[in-house]
Amino acid sequence: MTDLPDRKQLRASDADREHVARILHQAMGEGRITLAELEERLDAVYSAKTLGELEPVTADLPDAGVPGLAVQPTPSRQPAAPDSRVGGTPGSTTSIAVMSGADRKGVWVVPPQHTSFAFWGGVEIDLRHARFAERTSTITAVAIMGGVDIVVPDDIIVEVNGVGFMGAFESRDKARGKQLRQPGPDAPVVKVNGLAFWGAVTVIRKPAPERRGLPPAT
Repeated sequence: MTDLPDRKQLRASDADREHVARILHQAMGEGRITLAELEERLDAVYSAKTLGELEPVTADLPDAGVPGLAVQPTPSRQPAAPDSRVGGTPGSTTSIAVMSGADRKGVWVVPPQHTSFAFWGGVEIDLRHARFAERTSTITAVAIMGGVDIVVPDDIIVEVNGVGFMGAFESRDKARGKQLRQPGPDAPVVKVNGLAFWGAVTVIRKPAPERRGLPPAT
């Protein structure tokens, strides 16, 4: 008789990873883990190849089951409301400030890859009223003796992985007395990477604006 395979060695699906990511976001909202811990654990989730690699990520959290390990079918689901922001013709792929300033704000469509460069100057990117050409966008921010500020609403998923060399590459919350919400698992994803050299790259999470009808995808 052939032995059944160890389910922990089975390959993890995208649905399995999203299930674990949803548990992590809920845990941060409840104060069980910090933002830094969330980012570290999400890196492990999205790099996991097997169900067994997903299990330790939430082993110390409640409701930590991995669907595949419990042999439960993953229910189909309709896209959540935030996905209505995905789509449209991508806007500019660069924001450059050399001894000057540049900004991207208001209603614009974030391309899949956007590069921001500040040298003896400042760049401000505001995503609170933005659309996204694709669900996942990457912003590469480089600040040399300058600054790049990226403002994101609290209803999108943000991953910050940059390097500060004699400078700062950081993320922080700015709620102004309001409690920040946690994005849903289907929300747009923005990944921020890059370098700050004698300068600063700052990702600031702020409360999302009221969304009473989003602008058309143009």
